[in-house]
Formats: sequence, C-alpha cells, structure tokens
Amino acid sequence: MPFTYHRTIYFHDTDAAGVVYFANVLSMCHEAYEAALAASGINLKEFFSGQSSALPIVHAEIDFSKPMFCGEQYAIQVLPSQLTDSKFQIAYQVFSLENPEYQASAATTIHVCINTATRTRTPLPCEVLQWLERSL
Repeated sequence: MPFTYHRTIYFHDTDAAGVVYFANVLSMCHEAYEAALAASGINLKEFFSGQSSALPIVHAEIDFSKPMFCGEQYAIQVLPSQLTDSKFQIAYQVFSLENPEYQASAATTIHVCINTATRTRTPLPCEVLQWLERSL
C-alpha cells in the first residue's frame, strides 16, 4: 500500500514563470520518502547518519503532466520496491488534492546501498528490507 505525503506548494518552490521549478519536485519527492521512512518507525537521524552504510540515489527521472502553482496542495504517493539485494527504487505519483484526477507529475529514484568506508555495494539493511516489505 503506498504511503501518501501531503505538500503545499510555496513561493520558493516556483521559478520566474510562477510554476514549480523541476528540481523542486524531486526535492518534494525526497521529503515524501523521508516521511514514509519515519512513518514506518525508522529513526531518521540514525538512518541518515551514514555510520556503516549509505543509500545514495544513483538515478532520478521525472515527467510532468500539468504545471503546479503556489498555494496548491498535492498528495505525493510513495511506492518503493526492491530491485536487487543492494538496490531499490521508489516510484512517486503527484496528485492535486483539489482534483484527485489531476496527476501533475511522476518520478522515480533508484537507490544503491554502499558501505561508507569502502564505497562498495552492500546488502540493504534489515530496516530497509522491512520497510520495503511493508510497502507491498
């Protein structure tokens, strides 16, 4: 079941044309990812401290269907899935709260687990595997 994160568009999210700047939608998706982890009981301070492993994003893509403007409210659905023992992806769907039929954008990020000392791939931590399992 997807996790849903609600987000209001603020003036600082927009560009000179008054629409959300493309990179800011990826930032909003990352906010939703962090909220999904926290909602599942993961301690974000410990998770992102990078003690023995880290989960850098190795690929990101985004498609836009409709412009997003300051003051509008959106629901960002977070749909994670495991790809390999060391890699997972998150699909994001961004919908208007005023009109749920209005999908403004869709994004994907791919994360790889690495050992912080050696910078080599390592299996996903148990807490991430549990989060992925609960998200099915």
